[in-house]
Amino acid sequence: MILETLVIVLYTISLLLIFMYSLAQLNLLFNYLSSKKVKDDSPKFDLSNPDEIPYITIQLPVYNEMYVMERLLDNIAKIDYPKDKLEIQVLDDSTDETVETTLKHVQKLQATGLDIKHITRTDRKGFKAGALKEGLETAKGSIIAIFDSDFLPQKDWLKHTVPYFKDEAIGVVQTRWGHINRNYSILTRIQAFALDAHFTLEQVGRNSKGHFINFNGTAGLWRKTCIIDAGNWEGDTLTEDLDLSYRAQLKNWKFKYLEDVETPAELPIVISAARSQQFRWNKGGAENFRKMMGRVIKSKNITAKTKVHGLLHLLNSTMFLNVLIVGVLSIPMLYIKNEYAHLRPYFYVMSFFVMSTIIFFICYWFMYKNIYGSGFKNFIKYIGMFFVFFSIAMGFSLHNSIAVLEGHWGKKSEFVRTPKFNISKYKDNWKNNKYMKRTISIHVIFEGVLMLYFGFGMYSAFIVGNQGGDFGLFPFHLMLFIGFGYVFFKSIASKV
Repeated sequence: MILETLVIVLYTISLLLIFMYSLAQLNLLFNYLSSKKVKDDSPKFDLSNPDEIPYITIQLPVYNEMYVMERLLDNIAKIDYPKDKLEIQVLDDSTDETVETTLKHVQKLQATGLDIKHITRTDRKGFKAGALKEGLETAKGSIIAIFDSDFLPQKDWLKHTVPYFKDEAIGVVQTRWGHINRNYSILTRIQAFALDAHFTLEQVGRNSKGHFINFNGTAGLWRKTCIIDAGNWEGDTLTEDLDLSYRAQLKNWKFKYLEDVETPAELPIVISAARSQQFRWNKGGAENFRKMMGRVIKSKNITAKTKVHGLLHLLNSTMFLNVLIVGVLSIPMLYIKNEYAHLRPYFYVMSFFVMSTIIFFICYWFMYKNIYGSGFKNFIKYIGMFFVFFSIAMGFSLHNSIAVLEGHWGKKSEFVRTPKFNISKYKDNWKNNKYMKRTISIHVIFEGVLMLYFGFGMYSAFIVGNQGGDFGLFPFHLMLFIGFGYVFFKSIASKV
């Protein structure tokens, strides 16, 4: 009974943590809905008055971006802002031929009168954080806008964002990400679904009540003095944006999130690219939990509720580990439930996963209808989308759990960039992308094993007990089977 007890304890703890996280999401939903009733009366610069126009530096951190560099530079060159108050830094850490082609394009733009500089380094120390920090040393602007290579801000983007820096307590203004290739495939649709939830429910829900949010690494602006006051960029985690965000807010800098300002970007179209991005984000989240947990708990500047939301925010990626534990142990639990009749009442009480799923379903519906509209047809589409999203998200749980564990254990790894493709139509060919990795990770094999394992879980529903089976966990195992199957087969196919 010792092994059974251990299974029950681990299963219960993971379920409770998921349930606590879902309750926090529900609280963010209430915050989000209440924020819609509040009028924004933030002080703003009058950009029609030359005396109120601040100097802006746009930083473009890039690394081997053959397929999107020309698009990025041409788009940034169209930004509508007084040329005498605008500087552009191309922070180029590239190691391939794009160093030469980018330099030529920058020189071409310089000839038009644009203040744009091509800045290179002798090494990639600190990766993106190191490039941003070095660029900051010579930046002319009092406000720093940052865009990754796959982002395409509208020409009036600065006019919608810069005015909020009139409030001297504002350290960061962050905008919502858009998705230029949202409908490219199932993979891009589920990525957009997850990001939309973050950029509506979570960012607004936290920011509207003064809880900590994060600069998302791109499509936002920093006050230069805020960066320096918070300790500048540091490269000791894979999510330097989350790290600096928490250090700045612990120093009492305010963040302003603009849900209504959308900044279009390209989503990864190949599962290997999505995997590398997910690994970096989830490992970085765990690294920042290690780094920031003590500072958040000990801080005397923030409320207890903000501390709870902050810790759950930093533990966001760790939910994948809890989902994996619940999934793997759910099959032994199915047999324990039917072997020990006296434990049956416990299983009815422990329906937290169902309750958590319902809470997530409700929260994400408000996000979905904001984008696609309400109505019966859209609700039916949402049910299908939620099922697919939840299944594939669970299919990523092994991959992301490994990232989380490495982060919590303090294992260091290189900043692996996400390959960009500049492809928006499904028929376009991406297989010749030179930045694609062709090797298959051992993790993919284990994902295939887990697909079979959850297939066994579905089979078990028919044979356990003596009452004709137990189908309570069948939908859960079906979603896990589909999710791991999708991730496994897509990962194999992307290497062929």
